[in-house]
Amino acid sequence: MPELPEVETTRRGIAPHVEAREIREVIVRQSRLRHPVPEDLVDRLVGARLGRLERRAKYLLVPVVGEQGGTLLCHLGMSGSLRIARLGELPKKHDHVDLVFDDGGILRYHDPRRFGFIDWLDGDAEQDRRLAKLGPEPLSEAFDGERLYAMSRKRRLAVKPFLMDNAVVVGVGNIYAAEALFLAGIDPRREAGRISRKRYTRLADAIREVLAAAITQGGTTLRDFVSGTGEPGYFAQRLNVYGRDGEPCRRCGAELRLVTLGQRASVFCAGCQR
Repeated sequence: MPELPEVETTRRGIAPHVEAREIREVIVRQSRLRHPVPEDLVDRLVGARLGRLERRAKYLLVPVVGEQGGTLLCHLGMSGSLRIARLGELPKKHDHVDLVFDDGGILRYHDPRRFGFIDWLDGDAEQDRRLAKLGPEPLSEAFDGERLYAMSRKRRLAVKPFLMDNAVVVGVGNIYAAEALFLAGIDPRREAGRISRKRYTRLADAIREVLAAAITQGGTTLRDFVSGTGEPGYFAQRLNVYGRDGEPCRRCGAELRLVTLGQRASVFCAGCQR
């Protein structure tokens, strides 16, 4: 599933090719996504220009400048991707939506499982019900250990699912929660309300570190967004714990353990994480 770094890499990869470009044509091959593609999307977009692409959590926000100004809200779901194609490049299976621009470029939405969506928002996008109650961005000044400490008081929930609550902080999915907890030396099973302020400060720093590193790694694959392969351009990483149950800990050599927390698989090192 695309997580925050993958979505941010997508934004950075496609932005130079679509911002300020005029939309000449909209092609919808499959409208039945997680939410149906709006029936009037073609009328709203043709002749309009795209503004500066933004990201909020795992949503992409695309301002549309024109007579019917608004915002395209895009979510990649489980298997979605956006890439740049050129006129004459035939669509592949699961290429559901094309925005064709005045320079011959195409923003192409690909989604085999169709759990993503493209929606239209009028007015202030931040007031949309899907965005309004989201917590702060993990790389912003609004997020720190003090917030984690304050929101965790009297919470008996394990710290890993606590971190994955978008009302606490956005974009810390299963992979990055596991990796940040390892870096901070915190057992993912520990009750959120029983972790000290000092350890939460360390955890907030670890979250920023693992996400920033993943985004930096993703930046090396930006060329993939303009290739003809149809691949999303996500990136392989050297993970310390995620997906490595039964393997030796890279730090101490102990066998990594697998538990289930909040119905999600969680791998950790019992020696390094307390």
